[in-house]
Amino acid sequence: MRIIDAHHHLWDLEVRDQPWTAGLPALRRSFPLGELEPIAAAAGVSGTVLVQTIHAAGETPEMLAIADSSDLIVGVVGWTDVAAPDFGDRLSALREGVGGRWLVGIRHQVQDLPDGSWLTEPATLKGLRRLAAAGLAFDLIVRADQLPACVAAAREVPELRFVLDHAGKPRIAAGEVEPWASDIRTLAVLPNVSCKLSGMVTEADLERWTVADLRPYAEVVLEAFGAGRVMFGSDWPVSTLAADYARVVETARELTEHLTVGEREEIFEGTATGVYRL
Repeated sequence: MRIIDAHHHLWDLEVRDQPWTAGLPALRRSFPLGELEPIAAAAGVSGTVLVQTIHAAGETPEMLAIADSSDLIVGVVGWTDVAAPDFGDRLSALREGVGGRWLVGIRHQVQDLPDGSWLTEPATLKGLRRLAAAGLAFDLIVRADQLPACVAAAREVPELRFVLDHAGKPRIAAGEVEPWASDIRTLAVLPNVSCKLSGMVTEADLERWTVADLRPYAEVVLEAFGAGRVMFGSDWPVSTLAADYARVVETARELTEHLTVGEREEIFEGTATGVYRL
């Protein structure tokens, strides 16, 4: 089975700091593509989607240039301010620059905002409509309490393909299922939203998590969205806080082992290919 890792990161601290890693010493180093390539190959991964980490104008062009010289990266989810008055010009500049053909989506760090209201502000919705017209997707990186705002935004822009990162970040370590599960089901009713089966190992107890801890949350996602709107992502190297790359891939296999071959093919390749138009 071909595997596309629909969510990972790369960074070089000599080029740009990642301030969010300040309290995470294991991540306070550079993580280059050369480190990912052999472990991805060993896990059976043949293509990846590189995702932004910070709101920095220079990061996305750098990621696109990396993708342009890589046989592994098949798409880039970058950042530029969707709500900016000149968003259209910024988006065009990214697409016309080196590696611009690899841009498949945009992401904004909504999880760092007090609430999710930014998603439905007039300027944001205008930008999201422009993004849809450009044929690109929008990744939702949000906290569980911001899921209702995701529902509102997806309803406002039904022509845009939304992708929920990390299953909406349920509080797995605390054992909380509600109201996250109800919000996930409400979001999944909207046909323009897909969900990444990613990032769950770092929402669980980092040192003592088990597949059984993750299964109730994975089941909610799989039942709500269906395999055709769920895609696998490793969230490497953030995931290394809880597991190595091989274990993350194997965990995803275990969480989906009860599904049919066709359903697993959707999760590990088909959904990402279709949603991101890889």
